[in-house]
Amino acid sequence: MNKLIISLLAVFLIFSIQLKSQNDTIPQDDLLGSLTSDSSIQQKLLPDHMIITQRLLWGEKGLMRSFNAFELTPEKRAKELKLRRTMLVTHQILGVVTSLGMIGQGYVGSKLINGDQGIKDLHEGLAAGVNIGYFTTTSLALFSPPKMLNERKGYSSIKIHKYLAMIHFAGMIATNILADFTEGDIKMQKIHRAVAFTTFGAFLAAEVIIKF
Repeated sequence: MNKLIISLLAVFLIFSIQLKSQNDTIPQDDLLGSLTSDSSIQQKLLPDHMIITQRLLWGEKGLMRSFNAFELTPEKRAKELKLRRTMLVTHQILGVVTSLGMIGQGYVGSKLINGDQGIKDLHEGLAAGVNIGYFTTTSLALFSPPKMLNERKGYSSIKIHKYLAMIHFAGMIATNILADFTEGDIKMQKIHRAVAFTTFGAFLAAEVIIKF
């Protein structure tokens, strides 16, 4: 129980730091004032590289461009970038809430492996909540409008954050698949727990690295 309390306090500390300095964690790439005044920026309203979900939705010929509100103009790109910022702030907050759910699920899951079958329904309920929180958090990042500028070459906290995201996304899928094979199988339960803990570790590290 002491470990659980310490873990909860650690995540709450990260949460408070993120809320206090969220303006620093999300790069000031919107250049809202410059979009309508700098001709060089007007000529290039989209970055060269976008993830596939952003390109499908927000690329020059993306699905969102068929709506008048999202025509590719400097003024409307400025509104897109405000939307992007709102989505990424929500992404951060939901990420911390999901971390708390993961801690609770891990604690309950460990007791379940140790033979406390009375909390099986609680574990499944927490799993459902974590899945909703996790995939909502992920969707906010995947489907947000693209930033204004291209990424700098070399390593950065943003790039490391993305690499860790690949790990915890794969881990989340694996954790859910393995859950179907744990019934009455102690070995599989331990594998499931190990993958879940690795997923949580990568998820928490992704939240922390964005601060540096």
